[in-house]
Amino acid sequence: MQSKLAVVKSNIYFLEQGVSLLSSITDDDYSFNNGKYFKSGIGRHFRHIIEHYISLINGYTDKVNYDLRDRDLKLETNRKVAISTLRSIIDSVEFFESNSELIDKKIQVKSNEGTGEEDTPWSVSTIRRELQFLISHTVHHYALIGLILKTMNVSVPEDFGIAPSTLRYESVKKSAKAS
Repeated sequence: MQSKLAVVKSNIYFLEQGVSLLSSITDDDYSFNNGKYFKSGIGRHFRHIIEHYISLINGYTDKVNYDLRDRDLKLETNRKVAISTLRSIIDSVEFFESNSELIDKKIQVKSNEGTGEEDTPWSVSTIRRELQFLISHTVHHYALIGLILKTMNVSVPEDFGIAPSTLRYESVKKSAKAS
């Protein structure tokens, strides 16, 4: 039972990490899209992350299509809307914790991202696997967000955008050097 819930707790951890970061930056930092090294600012990345979570939350009973997202401009331009939506997503993800029997429920999933194809077939997955995917997807975008903020001279927590496995590896490596 505990291992089933670890994926839920990890998702909540990363979503809360996003809320924390968004609470520490300005509205201008959030909505800026015209950097020297980027055209998609952090608001666009957060919108993308949020809409993937919404896709799972809205489709977990049957089918999840990650391509059919609203692409809501308020999510990428209004930091407070993003924070509020992330908090709502955390509440929804917590639902899986109190209903752990759903974690291994089979669902249909579809996404054309990265395939170059116009219409990919549906795949069988589970809610657990999709929660695992969302962790990886979120950490990947957090790494980009962190890099963008650094180019804007905005301070970012040291562990933001770094996978838990990397943090564990670096900790072990650091301990071995100290010995």
